[in-house]
Formats: sequence, structure tokens, C-alpha cells
Amino acid sequence: MKEKNAFHINGYIGLVGLILILLAGLWCVATGDTQDSFGMIIVGILLWIIAALFLSSLTIVGPNNAKAVLFFGKYLGTIKENGLFITTPLTRKIPISLKVRNFNSSLLKVNDADGNPVEISAVVVFKVVDTAKALFDVDYYLDFVEIQSETAIRHIATQYSYDTFNEDDLTLRGNTAEVSEELARELQERLAMAGVEVIETRLNHLAYATEIANAMLQRQQARAILSARQTIVEGAVTMTQMALEQIENGQDIHFTDDRKVQLINNLLVSIITDKGTQPVINTGDLSEK
Repeated sequence: MKEKNAFHINGYIGLVGLILILLAGLWCVATGDTQDSFGMIIVGILLWIIAALFLSSLTIVGPNNAKAVLFFGKYLGTIKENGLFITTPLTRKIPISLKVRNFNSSLLKVNDADGNPVEISAVVVFKVVDTAKALFDVDYYLDFVEIQSETAIRHIATQYSYDTFNEDDLTLRGNTAEVSEELARELQERLAMAGVEVIETRLNHLAYATEIANAMLQRQQARAILSARQTIVEGAVTMTQMALEQIENGQDIHFTDDRKVQLINNLLVSIITDKGTQPVINTGDLSEK
């Protein structure tokens, strides 16, 4: 099915024309009675029938609404303009809304890329852009949108981890904008056959499942501590190396290997420890070369 424009004319102009046809029919009937002309009476009755048929085809289309026109089951087209119109007689006019709609998915429990159960839901903003597909290619497009949205959310949730400390990895919690865009693209592919355009998707709930929430919180804390320690160690090594280079180059002092190891050990302990250090004055001699 492909949407097309249905035949329609301005209803107000059409009403004026129909009134003229009714008056013409009345004149024919009156003239036929006066002149005993059966033919004129027949013409007048035919004009009345034609006017009645077109009067029955009057339809009103509201703003951001449309009406699909069916003639004994055959799709003739869609009227998207708002106002009063006269269309093909003996047709059925099916109303359909073109307004922007929100769909709030139910809370879904799925497994992320690491196999951890998470709870997730999203809001989908959409509207109908092809009335023929929405009405005739799917059984009921609102149910179709609901089912396909939840299916897409489940699929997207399994593609990413809930959280990770690798900055290069996309995660559900840390990259909600990117995940939402990916969800919108996949959902648009699924809903194209229903004549629906996806305007926006947003994750509105994301959390670990209740049964593992405490365990995953402890895991997050442990990974955060490990990541912080790794950063501290990398910074301490860099600072110690810079300190040795500045002492040796700036003061023209050269340490023996033993003294250098001892100095590195003291510097690393002072930088890495999370408690205050007590200074110890070493009066030993520095050997110079």
C-alpha cells in the first residue's frame, strides 16, 4: 500500500453547487407537472438523487487528522487537508490521527552484554506519516508500535554493558544519548512498514535488577577503587621519574643504584599512601661520580 491523494473539493463550494442542483431539480419537476412532461420530472428526480449522493459524501477533517477514503473496499486515497470537503459518493471515510504521540514502554527486565539482569524502559515519540500503510499494512498500528518498541529495546539492551570503566566502550549508563540514537534508528527500520516516523527515543529508566543490585554496587565500588589506584600508581611513577631527572640534571647529582632504588621507594610510598607520611631525615652520604 502507498498513500495517495483522494478526490475532494471544497465543501462550501460544493454545497453551493448542490443547492443549485436541487433547485434545478425542483424547477424540472415543477415544469413537468405544469406541462405534463414525464421526461422533465424524471430529470428533476435524477438531479435530486445526484445531489443526495454528493451530500452523503460530505466529510469534515480536523487539524492534524486525515481520512482514508474507501469505495466498496477499494482504497481511493487520503484527505489530509483540514476543513469541509465533498468526495466520491458511497464511500467509507476512515479517520486517523496525524498528531505526535508518546509511547511509554513497560519496565522490561533483560540481560546486558555481560549477562547481568537490568531493568530498562524508554519513551518513544512518533507520528503517522503514511496513512495507507498504517491502516492497511498492519492490523492495528498502535499495537504494532508497542510490540516493536519493546522488542527493539530488548535487542539494544543486549548489545551494551550496563557500565564499564573502559572509556572507549559504549555503555547503557554512560552513553544514554548514543544508545537512544541507536534505538531510534533500529525502531525506525521496524516501524517503516507501518507508515510511522520515529521522532525521538529516550531511556527513562535504567537500573540493575533488584536481586543483584547490592552485589553489583559492591562490584562497582571495587572496580572504581581499582581504577583509581591504577591512576594513582601511573601518576606516582611519572612524578618519581620527573623528580629524579630534575634532581640529577638540575643539581648535577648522580645517585648510585642502591640510593636510587631507596629514593624511588620512598617517593612512591609517599605519593601512593592514603595516610600522611612522617618525614625521616637521612644523614647518610651521597656518593657522587
